[in-house]
Amino acid sequence: MSNIDVLRNWYTEVWEKGNLDVIGDYFAPDTIANGVVPEMQMGTDDFRDLVMAFQAHVGKFKVFLPKIVEDGDWLSAIVIVRTTRADTGAPIEVTGQVMTRFENGKIVEAYNHFDYISLLEQMGMLPTDTMPICMTGQRLDWQQ
Repeated sequence: MSNIDVLRNWYTEVWEKGNLDVIGDYFAPDTIANGVVPEMQMGTDDFRDLVMAFQAHVGKFKVFLPKIVEDGDWLSAIVIVRTTRADTGAPIEVTGQVMTRFENGKIVEAYNHFDYISLLEQMGMLPTDTMPICMTGQRLDWQQ
C-alpha cells in the first residue's frame, strides 16, 4: 500500500467510519501529531477521544483530499471535511492541511492545521464573521 493509500485509509477508516481499533494500523505507537488541536500534541490514544468527541457534535462526515503532494517519505495534503450539525442538520464544511512523514507504511510525524474558527461558526459556537469582526479590532461579545 502506498503512503497516499495509507493517508486516505486513515481518514476513511478512523474518521469517517469511526473504527478506533485500527488507529495503530496507521500511526506508529510513539507518533505525536501536532496542530490537530491548537497548542496540544496528540498521541494515538488521544485520537480515540478526539474522534468520539467530534462525532458527538456532527452527523456522518466525509473527508476529501483533493490535492496531495509526495516528496520521499513526506506527504502534504489539502483536507476538506463535509458533514452536518448534529442538532440542526445544517451543512458544515471545514478545510485544513496535513503534512505527514511515513516509515514502514505508518505515519511517524504529523503536522495539521484546520480552520477552527469557520468550524465553530458553522456549529453555532462562535458568531458569524468572527474573523472579520476581530480584524477590525472589535472584541466578540459573549451571550450567556
